[in-house]
Amino acid sequence: MPEHTAAAAHPAPTSPWVIDTRDLGRRAGNSRRQVRTAPAPVGFGFPGVIEVPEGTDVELDLLLESVVEGVLVSGTVTAPTFGECSRCLDELSGRISVDVTELFAYPDSATEASTDEDEVSRVVDDLIDLEPVVRDAVVLALPRIPLCSADCPGLCPECGGKLAELGPDHGHERIDPRWAALRERLGDTEEEN
Repeated sequence: MPEHTAAAAHPAPTSPWVIDTRDLGRRAGNSRRQVRTAPAPVGFGFPGVIEVPEGTDVELDLLLESVVEGVLVSGTVTAPTFGECSRCLDELSGRISVDVTELFAYPDSATEASTDEDEVSRVVDDLIDLEPVVRDAVVLALPRIPLCSADCPGLCPECGGKLAELGPDHGHERIDPRWAALRERLGDTEEEN
């Protein structure tokens, strides 16, 4: 009895992330350009750090090519990013542009038969779901430690002020912890000269 692998999840045909490949055909060498905009779902990035916010427009400029083993999708994905600097906590906004290349294997192809389900994307009922591929590409391209500038000094550990705004002479008096109890008991009197 042949080993049975779980069927790939069926993509929702009405999703803006799903492309119907029937008009592409299965003849190797056929290709078509696909330009579309899709709303970012939850999880495009690192929530609370930097991400493509849910619902913002993700622009897809792709080439779909029919190859022997499936549909090769390649192109560029562009999206807005929002987050905060990991050092000074200032808000950051920008745009990310990433290249994607992914083979979606045809059912019963040698690629589908020789790979685990999570190794290669699949064509399911002539539909391909771009969302997981784009999510992976975007997450890998985002900085894990976003900075407003490479030389951002961050925050003062004592008062929490932004070091860039506090100036070079900013500092805090440090008391040896062994003397802190004595100073507390005697008060903050300074000796007069």
